[in-house]
Amino acid sequence: MQKETIAVHGGYNKKEGYGSMSVPIAQTTAYAFRDAEHAANLFALKELGPIYTRLNNPTTDVLEQRLAQLEGGAGALCVSSGQSAIFYAIINVAEAGDNIIISDKLYGGAVTLLTHTIKRLGITAKIFKSEDASDLEDLIDEKTKAIFFESLSNPQIAIADVESIVDIAKRNGILTICDNTVATAALFNPISWGVDVVVHSTSKYINGQGTTIGGVIIERDGLADFFKANAERYYHFTEPDASYHGLVYTDIPLPNFTLRARLALLRDIGAVQSPHNSWLLLQTVETLALRVEKHSDNTLEIAKFLESHPKIKSVNYPGLESNKYYAKAQKYFKDGKASGLISFEAESFEDAKAVIDSAKLFSVVVNIGDSKSLIVHPASTTHSQMNEEELAGAGINSTTVRLSIGLENPIDLIEDLEQALN
Repeated sequence: MQKETIAVHGGYNKKEGYGSMSVPIAQTTAYAFRDAEHAANLFALKELGPIYTRLNNPTTDVLEQRLAQLEGGAGALCVSSGQSAIFYAIINVAEAGDNIIISDKLYGGAVTLLTHTIKRLGITAKIFKSEDASDLEDLIDEKTKAIFFESLSNPQIAIADVESIVDIAKRNGILTICDNTVATAALFNPISWGVDVVVHSTSKYINGQGTTIGGVIIERDGLADFFKANAERYYHFTEPDASYHGLVYTDIPLPNFTLRARLALLRDIGAVQSPHNSWLLLQTVETLALRVEKHSDNTLEIAKFLESHPKIKSVNYPGLESNKYYAKAQKYFKDGKASGLISFEAESFEDAKAVIDSAKLFSVVVNIGDSKSLIVHPASTTHSQMNEEELAGAGINSTTVRLSIGLENPIDLIEDLEQALN
C-alpha cells in the first residue's frame, strides 16, 4: 500500500470487535485472562496479546503497526516522548563502559541526554561530522555500540550524509539510529537507505496539532541476523536474559530490537504512552502526508522571502537552490521537499529578539510541527543547556532564529514577518 493509504488503514481490521470505524480507545490498566494457562502463555510469549498497559495496549498496538508500516519497518514500540524513544534506543544496546557516536547537529535536548545524562550511566558520547561523515570511522572502537544522527536536523536544518554513515556503520558492524522527526516518513524513510533503527518524537509532525506528547522506536527487518553476526558487541540479544526466564531474543521470531526494549526497558522503567495519546496520534497520522506537503510548500515561500530580505544575513533551508544541502534534499527526500523547519541569521541578537517579539501570527513556542506557525530563539531556549563552544560546533549563534512554518496562508505569514523585520 502507498503511504497515504497506510496512514488511514494500517494496523487495524475494522471487521473485528464491533466494527468501529474509529480505532477504539482501550483505556484500561490491565486485561482479564481467560484462565491461568492463558496468563502464563502470554508472559512466556507462547501466545501474543495484551498483558498490562505498561507493556502493550490494543490502541497503541494499532499505532505501532501503522508507524512501522509508514517507515517500512518490521516492528515498533511507542513510548511516552521523543526523549524516551532516544533513551531507550541507546540503552537497549549500550551499557557502562560503552560509547556511542552522535551527530554534531542535534536537537539540544538530545545533546544533553546523550552527552551528560547518559554519561552518569557510564556511557560516553563522541561527536562526528554528520554532513559528510569524514571523521566517523576513526571514532569507532570495540566499545562503540551505536551511531545516532538526525536525517534533517533541528534547528540547523542540515541533512546528514545518510549513505556514507550507513556504509561506514555496516563495514564496522555498528548499529545506526536515525531521528526522522523533522523529515517524517512522508518525505524520507531511513530504513530504505539501510538504517537499522528509526526514532521519532510523535509530538511534532505526526501529531501536528501540539496536543500530544509521544515517541516511537521503529526497527528494520533482519536485525536478528545483524545481532548474531556481531554477537560479541551485542551479546544482550544473543545470550540468555536472566531477567526474563533466560530468553534469547534472537531465538524469537519477532522484531528483536523493539521486543527487548519492551520486555526489558518499558517493563522496568515504564515511560509508557497512554492509550488516549495513541488514539489522538491515530487521528492525526491520517493526514500526515497532506500536512507535510503543505508545510514544505509554505516554508519554501517563506525561505525565498527571507533570502531576499536586506535585514537577513543568511537563511537555512534545503529547499532553496542556494542552500548547500539542496542536492541532498533532492537525493533523499520525496520530490525534494524539505519539511517545515527553517532558521535564519539576523544581523544581531537585538534584531533577532525584536523579530521574535514583534511577530503576531508566529507564537513564541519551543515545539515544532504544529499546524500553527511558531518562532523561537534556540540559543536561549531549546539549546540553552549548551555552552558557547558546543553551540558554535552545532552551528547555532545568538543571532539564530528558528521558525516552524504552519498551515496558514503563506501570504499572511510573509506579511507578519515583513512587519516584524521593519
